Amino acid sequence: MDASAPTPAPVDLDTWPRREHFAHYRRRVPCTYSMTVEVDVTEFAAALSRSARKSYVAQVWALATVVNRHEEFRMCLTESGDPAVWPVVHPAFTVFNAERETFACVWTPYDADFGAFHDAAAPLLAEHARATSFFPQGPPPPNAFDVSSLPWRSFTGFNLNIRDGYDHLAPIFTLGRYVSRGGRVLLPLAVQVHHAAADGFHTARLVGELEELVADPAWLGEEPGV
Repeated sequence: MDASAPTPAPVDLDTWPRREHFAHYRRRVPCTYSMTVEVDVTEFAAALSRSARKSYVAQVWALATVVNRHEEFRMCLTESGDPAVWPVVHPAFTVFNAERETFACVWTPYDADFGAFHDAAAPLLAEHARATSFFPQGPPPPNAFDVSSLPWRSFTGFNLNIRDGYDHLAPIFTLGRYVSRGGRVLLPLAVQVHHAAADGFHTARLVGELEELVADPAWLGEEPGV
């Protein structure tokens, strides 16, 4: 697996509409925020129940797909502290070792073709299910963003408190356990965002696009299974 990262493109500060916002939330009032939502995944869950595809891998791919559509969620900092944008970002996601009650972090290059991504990511979960090191593949590339899962519990709120985290512009996602309500299946999702990179509008749009993606899960492919 090629861990090399492309070069991020510096943001043109002279034409960037969010230049003042970035400076405010990066220097004057550095802050992050979190948004916790319940995503309607009824059609998505039903399609997965008829498929051999792994739910977690499909969730990760869906997140990576909407993240890669938007520059604000592919942002990083140059050595001088100025904003830049990766051309592509890859998901780093957790795998749980039940015997040790610890987790490891693995990553897979993003592929717009879900089948290709699934074929690369699913074996990682099996291979590292008993991992004893935090990063069994070595450190993720710099153009990675984090996804973690809490499949044991649904939640209505989740917040990360990151010390000295104001240089971390990549979003962080936390998934919960499906919950059924009113005949619908809902997925708890928490999104942690640096305010210098994205405002509430951008995060709301990201969640909306995720909802649209899972509402029409034809991209899962026709692969029957149990």
